[in-house]
Amino acid sequence: QVQLVESGGGLVQAGGSLRLSCAASGIIFSINAMGWYRQAPGKQRELVATITRALSTNYADSVKGRFTISRDNAKNTVYLQMNNLKPEDTGVYYCNAEIFRYGETIPRDYWGQGTQVTVSS
Repeated sequence: QVQLVESGGGLVQAGGSLRLSCAASGIIFSINAMGWYRQAPGKQRELVATITRALSTNYADSVKGRFTISRDNAKNTVYLQMNNLKPEDTGVYYCNAEIFRYGETIPRDYWGQGTQVTVSS
């Protein structure tokens, strides 16, 4: 059984900062890409940022220069540092990871349960 557990969401004023964490646990052989997605009320889930095992990153245009994704491969954990938050950043943030379990040759996609981020104006 593989689980992704997020933490770090909350309520913050515009211009403030939050740091999200997501730890993968279970019988894991290796993890390819990890990432963060978000879903605002009434909208589709959208990509926020991704990071490969080799630490190559990709960001949505709306968060470039404000958000930083990082990971600790030894801890199977991905982070999202969010600075200069705006009300439009409000939503549920989901962690995603492509995980190889032992004995598997194709990675599976796993999702966390989501953590709420609310930015007040």
